[in-house]
Amino acid sequence: MPTAGIIALAVGTFAFRWAGPALRSRIRFPERAERLLEIGAVVLLAALVVVTTLPFGTAHPGVALPAGVVVGGVLAWRRAPLLVVIVAAAGCTAVLRLFGVA
Repeated sequence: MPTAGIIALAVGTFAFRWAGPALRSRIRFPERAERLLEIGAVVLLAALVVVTTLPFGTAHPGVALPAGVVVGGVLAWRRAPLLVVIVAAAGCTAVLRLFGVA
């Protein structure tokens, strides 16, 4: 049973990935719908960042992780390359934890 589920998910994922480029020239969305989809993607990614980086429900989350997120956010806002953003955010968090700032 798990194998059938894995195969179904793999086929569905491939179909979605194929459908985007294959149907892009055939389907036209209104300009307002395209704008809303773009905004929705940004909001979804921002919510994902908040939920995965801020440890809700723990007794004392500390400041190292949110500080790394802030550093990464500022660099992303300043349009730094993605690799620089990731390394700087992880480095900031690691250095703070190294010095005992939880």
